[in-house]
Amino acid sequence: MRIIGIDPGLASTGYGVIDHDGQRSRLVTAGCIETIPTAPLAGRLRTIHDDLVAVIRETAPDCAAMEQLFFCTNVRTAISVAQGRGVAILATAASEIPLHEYTPLQIKQAVAGFGRATKQQVELMVRAMLRLGTKLDTTHAADALAVALCHAHASKFAEAVARATRTAPPARRRPIKRQTG
Repeated sequence: MRIIGIDPGLASTGYGVIDHDGQRSRLVTAGCIETIPTAPLAGRLRTIHDDLVAVIRETAPDCAAMEQLFFCTNVRTAISVAQGRGVAILATAASEIPLHEYTPLQIKQAVAGFGRATKQQVELMVRAMLRLGTKLDTTHAADALAVALCHAHASKFAEAVARATRTAPPARRRPIKRQTG
């Protein structure tokens, strides 16, 4: 299964594509789409959309994974992340690939084993899981790869549950005893 992870933002949108065979994950590509802060908003959003669509076309992922929007104390930051996130969602929808969303806690738990892991701990674990010898170019690419790895683990768990429920014998029902008055 090929997964694209997306770390959305208006200034920088990270992406990371991995192949996952059920046991291991392998890096396909990772990078960051950066927009010019002084450029008009519409142009910045179009850049994110067009560049993400190009990455999706080049790598042909089976699905996409993205971090859910979380509560943010800085309203300006939240709005710019939401705008970048909306464009990223549109890019996946236009490319007709399913999108899966995870909370920051789920992503950190899946990758670092601890829901309150720091960015450095997450990046270190991403590098270890993908057997990368060098540091990633940006933290946004590392975050995007963390989302993709989270989905790889979540889908593996979902498949195991589905297999178990298909092979499990049907539950026996006991007749309900009713009292009559």
